Amino acid sequence: MLTKLNKWIRLQRNKNREPYLSLHKILDFYPDNIHLYEQAFLHRSSSIESEDGKWLNNERLEFLGDAILDAAVADIVYKHFPNRREGFLTNTRSKIVQRGTLNQIANNMGLNKIVVASTKVSSHNNYMYGNALEALVGAVYLDQGYNKCYVFIRDVLIKRYLNLDFIARKEVNFKSSLIEWSQKNKLEITFDVIESFLDNDGNPVFQTGISLLDVQIGVGIGYSKKESQQNAAKMAIKKLRLDKDLQHFVTEQKKKMNEGTTSVEQEFAELPEEDNDTVQEAAVNSN
Repeated sequence: MLTKLNKWIRLQRNKNREPYLSLHKILDFYPDNIHLYEQAFLHRSSSIESEDGKWLNNERLEFLGDAILDAAVADIVYKHFPNRREGFLTNTRSKIVQRGTLNQIANNMGLNKIVVASTKVSSHNNYMYGNALEALVGAVYLDQGYNKCYVFIRDVLIKRYLNLDFIARKEVNFKSSLIEWSQKNKLEITFDVIESFLDNDGNPVFQTGISLLDVQIGVGIGYSKKESQQNAAKMAIKKLRLDKDLQHFVTEQKKKMNEGTTSVEQEFAELPEEDNDTVQEAAVNSN
């Protein structure tokens, strides 16, 4: 009882001061342990040493928040789509918790203005704001408990910043779409790392090429092999949808293999039209 009273007194004293005011705008409640939230916004490039000699940053909170977010989003998606199968639910959850979506939500929340990081860190490389959002979820969990953290994820992160129905309908994994299309059409497709190098800040960069029927149809660059493959697949899909000469070539090759029984329109119609960035921007509400 005395502990609750002390918390209430401290809150009344501090709630009209910073950083309590700014955090209330983000969270919709006043935090109890302000130090957890300060740590959540501390990128490893700006780690500080604690009194007991440990280096503090948001990586441990990010680890915890990632797990809490996965569980809460799974529950929210399960309840929002009561008649959909497991595969659909898994895919929708993945779209919500992927780094690109979280990074954009974090920017819309204003976390990009309060995350403490070295000026040498390149934010497009490591999605630091999306990582900070996961750390924030971890901080809320430790500060307020699971039930309050679940409400924060459901009512703030999801309802305020996401359109669940839109994001569930849209395809964002270009690599998976391309592989699925190639398998359905019995065509061999390969992903090969063309080269890797370091950018001006010393970050590794990868360039991936995609070949279909021994013809290169896409090239992508990224700060991970996965990102470069996704960008290459994005280019390849766009080329397959729009390049009539390539469509004709693929169709003729399929005929030679006795697989060409459909029209050009049917063969390429299932490839996603949407741009990945456009999907994320449309699915994420900016307030």
